[in-house]
Amino acid sequence: MQKIILLFGAGKSATVLIDYLIDEAAKNNWKILIADSDKEQILSKLNNSPFAEAFAIDVTKDNERSALIKQSDIVISLLPPALHFLIAKDCVAFSKNLLTASYIDEQIKKLQPEIESKGLLFICEMGLDPGIDHMSAMKIIDSIRKKDGKIHLFKSHCGGLVAPESDNNPWRYKITWNPRNVIMAGKSGAVYKIDGNIVQEKYEELFESIRSVQVPGIGFLSYYPNRDSRDYMELYNLNDVYTFIRTTLRYLEFMYGWKNMIGLKLTDEIKEYETDGMLLSDFFKLHFNKNRVRKGLQQNINEELTLKQLVYLGMDDDKTLINKGLCSAADVLQFAFEKRLALQPGDKDMVVMLHEINFEEQNSIWNLQSSMIVKGENNLKTAMAKTVGLPLGIAAKLILNNVIKLSGIHIPVAKEIYEPVLAELENYGIHFTETINKQE
Repeated sequence: MQKIILLFGAGKSATVLIDYLIDEAAKNNWKILIADSDKEQILSKLNNSPFAEAFAIDVTKDNERSALIKQSDIVISLLPPALHFLIAKDCVAFSKNLLTASYIDEQIKKLQPEIESKGLLFICEMGLDPGIDHMSAMKIIDSIRKKDGKIHLFKSHCGGLVAPESDNNPWRYKITWNPRNVIMAGKSGAVYKIDGNIVQEKYEELFESIRSVQVPGIGFLSYYPNRDSRDYMELYNLNDVYTFIRTTLRYLEFMYGWKNMIGLKLTDEIKEYETDGMLLSDFFKLHFNKNRVRKGLQQNINEELTLKQLVYLGMDDDKTLINKGLCSAADVLQFAFEKRLALQPGDKDMVVMLHEINFEEQNSIWNLQSSMIVKGENNLKTAMAKTVGLPLGIAAKLILNNVIKLSGIHIPVAKEIYEPVLAELENYGIHFTETINKQE
């Protein structure tokens, strides 16, 4: 009997997932339904496959959304996180399993009793970060525990970067995922544990300290802490570790630049600029005058780099019109990023992940590093699309083939999920290199 997989969202992160689902469709007797507001965007990714069908829908309209969910066996959502609940409640109503790459939100958590009573499986955080980070970390953690080891320190770093061969702008960055998420990253601040102490940082503080880590094969990268790391201490069963932190990796130049974007109030979200007919250069002049920040910019110790980054974003651009209606500074910054920092044809991105774990075993302390480096093929088949999309596709296959038999709401920290998914990811070049050294 033919199984139907429904995918909501055909944006940047969907490219490799769609290829995977279509490739597997013939072997597994699947039909792939793909829904997005932009039908042309879907069709551009299908290569006229007889196994896939495109639907242009407004996901906020109950009748359009539910009509597709009703006929599906499993649903994957790559839509913005705020829209997942609309899909989740329909999946409960029509008894369908659901996969997302996003963090579990409170609304979906409230569906847990119904999900369990119907024997459904919702797996969230099934992408890259969160996703591959959970699976690879739990594989290491479980292997240490199996030998009665005790973990003292856990650090997990991950970042979507531009590959060295395409690194050609003063930001040392290009957009490979939802650009709004890039602009909003860090807004909620961060909480983590260092040497037994809980540390809280506000948004403005995240980019102040220059923290770095050395990644084998890459060299030194900077990082800033993610969200509330403590949530994962319990999920990983590491409540008693001295240090626990999850971070985002960036090149040093991006960190300097973002610190200055915050200082220049370019990440502010108050809608106060009417941008129809406004040039990029006019926005920057107006914004700097309005906030009296030019003097602060001139005093910045990285003035030369900051000016190069601002000019690259369009500070002197008297040709490009914004034309986005009433905007905040953050909206215009996003527009500038999308214009100036988009991956170009032939560009390659790179995903880097590193776990640092210190543990005690047989009266000795050991330092373990586990690293993953994945490069994209081009500006469409990116490393980001590969590492976000493949875990979702593999998990869908394992659920439909009854390999994963769990129920309830999960993230991929269970061995039943991470073992087969990580094994198949290796077939696609997504693998980790480990080094373990005894601490003297």
